Amino acid sequence: MSPELREAVEVVSRVLPFRTNAYVMDQLIDWSKIPDDPIYRLVFPHRDMLQPHEYAQLRELVLFKKDEAAIDKLVRTIRMRMNPHPAGQMTHNVPRVNDAPLRGLQHKYKETVLFFPSAGQSCHAYCTFCFRWPQFVGMDDLKFDASETTELVAYLATCPEVTDVLITGGDPMIMNTRSLAVFLESLLVPELAHIQNIRIGTKAVAYWPQRFVTDRDADDLMRLFEKVVAAGKNLAIMGHYSHAVELRNGMAQKAVKRIVSTGATLRMQGPLIRHINEDPAGWAELWTTGVRLGAIPYYMFVERDTGPSEYFSLPLARAHDIFQAAFQMVSGLSRTVRGPSMSAFPGKVVIDGVVTINGEKLFALQFLQARNPDWVRKPFFAKYDDKATWLDHLVPAFGKSKFFFEGADDGIVQARSAKVIPIREALRADAGRCRQ
Repeated sequence: MSPELREAVEVVSRVLPFRTNAYVMDQLIDWSKIPDDPIYRLVFPHRDMLQPHEYAQLRELVLFKKDEAAIDKLVRTIRMRMNPHPAGQMTHNVPRVNDAPLRGLQHKYKETVLFFPSAGQSCHAYCTFCFRWPQFVGMDDLKFDASETTELVAYLATCPEVTDVLITGGDPMIMNTRSLAVFLESLLVPELAHIQNIRIGTKAVAYWPQRFVTDRDADDLMRLFEKVVAAGKNLAIMGHYSHAVELRNGMAQKAVKRIVSTGATLRMQGPLIRHINEDPAGWAELWTTGVRLGAIPYYMFVERDTGPSEYFSLPLARAHDIFQAAFQMVSGLSRTVRGPSMSAFPGKVVIDGVVTINGEKLFALQFLQARNPDWVRKPFFAKYDDKATWLDHLVPAFGKSKFFFEGADDGIVQARSAKVIPIREALRADAGRCRQ
């Protein structure tokens, strides 16, 4: 690495988390192509991830003045400017019990609860675009984590309409199998029979596939997966892949085969990121390779409006073109993939296409998931804008002043935020709607 690249890592990593490992360094990065190698850009911080004046100020403090108090103050300012918790994660997604927020839980969609085990709040390597970056940088006031499952189980026992639990992070696969078993087995108790699907969000399939193949407790992990499946649950490993190179390695392919051999499913998802994976052929290769190994293409996401989003984001029009071109290259078995999808405040909004109605060029959109279930699959239209990169940048079509969902979810949000349930009552609860 040149001195300039090393300097960028030293300066920018004060703001954004930086971590890598031997597998990423040795197997995924082509060092003859840095800094333009996609995995290098995916993992190593770059100076353009900060605004020019921010980089100049921070560089002066870090390299010359070495004033830690001033560095901390500037870093905090930059991080807060980067929208550390997008889409209402802290303000609207956290359920409450005994008039206090449940630490380590989010409940945005009625059938799905997210759980953040404290032991899984790290990763084998960090992605520079990661929308959960506040989990890793010491911002404890903006962190989701739970040390045990008592409150999770009590909460779920009062929510018979919840069918899915997503264990996320960080990366739960950073935990050893013994620790992971504590969390998974707590969801197999009789009072949680309504939980049908247990999901685990992980980047380990790409950054440390040894976790499923050669790690000391990899075989124990496979037996744990089999136990969950044998208990009648669908275990879905939500594998995060950002580039086709992550599935070319033999170890990565063996990891997929071992996972699906347990009866678990592996679903492939990842964001579309400028500098990393703009080539439609790369997406087509990733999806077709995954299908051949037994994985299921699931989502292509739009890069979220957080962190260094100016560096990574692509216009929605460009995102649609890339998805459409990749979709055309694959067979029907790969066309389970959905996208490009924005995980925005009101829900997951997919760009279905670009259409012309009454001479007006428009984006055709719909909700794949929403805070209000009545919005799901309800089509709506926005004026075509070749510069817009997020839902907030779009303007309603046909002269309307706002989209049908704007302002409509206030009652839902307030109901979820205001009501409480005592833990002792929750443990004894039987049927009825989730009392949040």
